[in-house]
Amino acid sequence: MGETESTGGVLIQDRAESSNWMKWVGIAALVYLLLLAVSLIGSGFKLAAGDQATELFQFASNPITGLVIGVIATAAIQSSSTVTSIIVGLVAGGLPVSLAIPMVMGANIGTTVTNTIVSLGHIKKKGQFRRAFAAATVHDFFNLLNVVIFLPMEILFGILEKSGSILASYLVGGESASVKSYNFIKPMIGPPVDFIQGHTASMSDVAAGVLLVALGVIFIFTSITVIGKLLKVLMVGRAKEMLRSAVGRGPFSGITSGAITTILVQSSSTTTSLIVPLASNGIFTLRQVYPFTLGANIGTCITGLLAATAIVGANAVFALQIALVHLLYNIFGVILIYGTPFLRELPILAAKKLAALTAVNKLYAAVYLFGAFFIVPGLLIGASRLFGV
Repeated sequence: MGETESTGGVLIQDRAESSNWMKWVGIAALVYLLLLAVSLIGSGFKLAAGDQATELFQFASNPITGLVIGVIATAAIQSSSTVTSIIVGLVAGGLPVSLAIPMVMGANIGTTVTNTIVSLGHIKKKGQFRRAFAAATVHDFFNLLNVVIFLPMEILFGILEKSGSILASYLVGGESASVKSYNFIKPMIGPPVDFIQGHTASMSDVAAGVLLVALGVIFIFTSITVIGKLLKVLMVGRAKEMLRSAVGRGPFSGITSGAITTILVQSSSTTTSLIVPLASNGIFTLRQVYPFTLGANIGTCITGLLAATAIVGANAVFALQIALVHLLYNIFGVILIYGTPFLRELPILAAKKLAALTAVNKLYAAVYLFGAFFIVPGLLIGASRLFGV
């Protein structure tokens, strides 16, 4: 009997290992699909726009509108990775980096809607809900403060655009330390892109371009969604162990574990949503959760950087530039805001105040959720057009 049970246990383990191996193969295939999708968007946008690429983005011709587009798009599909990958593809197709920068800032804000929704799962228990809602919204308020500080600085001085340009030109264009000469993505991506484009030869440039962009968006959404699901099965258990052991050790450990966990599961929404239930039960305090969510902001940038490797040609440097801008924006925000005692406290104070109000009257939660992520952004778009900002 014992030998039979032992044999059965080995068989189950072998099947589990085989299943995990197949999931990793699936993830590799989906990463390839993501790279193909970004290249399709760049090629399609370039084909449809021709020399008038900027004119197609008149709706995002000012920073406020670009910011709002990033917020609404990310809040609607609940994936900043998807939105930033699409933005990388659009920049590869000719969208100016200066217009794309507010969009990635908005994507940072929009992605926080997921953990705010997760916190509503504790709404029946007042104490738990107050802690969960504060843990969720401290991320919101940090990202809002980050935009309030860096968007005006970017408009006035172009700090992020210039910093990203310097790094990107070094990585893509340098003779000695260039990723350009090591780019093995082009021969992998080029043939299927050419094959798909070949089947649109009978269509007009605009129609073919729109079709390629649409296919790219669908492929990105599909690949990132399924990658997230597979990684949750493979890595979320380990991610929970990591955050349990690292979050409480201090701010640096919290930021690092937040970044690593997000890279492992490829979703800042998943990462921050993992921490909310633990905060609601009092396992972690708001001050412990806070740096962890900042690390999640940094970790989510890996998808955009990966997407940028799919771009070749004249606009490759700009695609890498916007991906680097996203990373620099989040790193600079952590250094400036979390590194300055007065600024560091503002998101905590705002989250505590709002959580206290929502614990008393749940209507505040609904007003905040729809107002911050949909109604106010919509009003900003209307105002910017009305006053010609």
